[in-house]
Amino acid sequence: MQTPAKSSAKFSGQLIRPTADRAREALFNIIGREVRGATVLDLFAGTGALGLEALSRTAEQAVFVDNNQQALQIIKKNIELCGFSAKALVFKKDLSKGLSFLETSLPGTKFSIVFVDPPYRKGFSAGMLQEMADSDLLFPEALIVVEEYALTELGAQVAGLTLVDERRYGETGFWFYRQNK
Repeated sequence: MQTPAKSSAKFSGQLIRPTADRAREALFNIIGREVRGATVLDLFAGTGALGLEALSRTAEQAVFVDNNQQALQIIKKNIELCGFSAKALVFKKDLSKGLSFLETSLPGTKFSIVFVDPPYRKGFSAGMLQEMADSDLLFPEALIVVEEYALTELGAQVAGLTLVDERRYGETGFWFYRQNK
């Protein structure tokens, strides 16, 4: 398998900030067993690194969503380079407008792992958690992982979600949420 293309290039006023290799490795060491057979949603996908890593660790399917055309080209190239075309879907959507397009485009699809990796310090994380909690997109035991600037404060409870763990690696923080039972 070829290595996915990385980019930290600036374009259209935005920076694609792929998850650092070390932080990504730590993340997947934490969630390792949950990835097997998972249906993954990678929001603000950037290069697609998180969804692709999940697929390389035997996730069943990954859906990538980003709004930037150049990011989408990188994601599609990485999917092809890694040989995951049959297991991956890519959507160009502005996530500030919500997630309802997923329920329309993929009726009945539920996700077991969701990665939310918005631009740091823009306030998107809490809104995405609320959207996920209010949607019908999650399996009951779904795991939502938010990657955000390490000093960001995210709530212990967000709508129907509970924070079950958080980790920090340099400037990167991961928050792990599950649905309330």
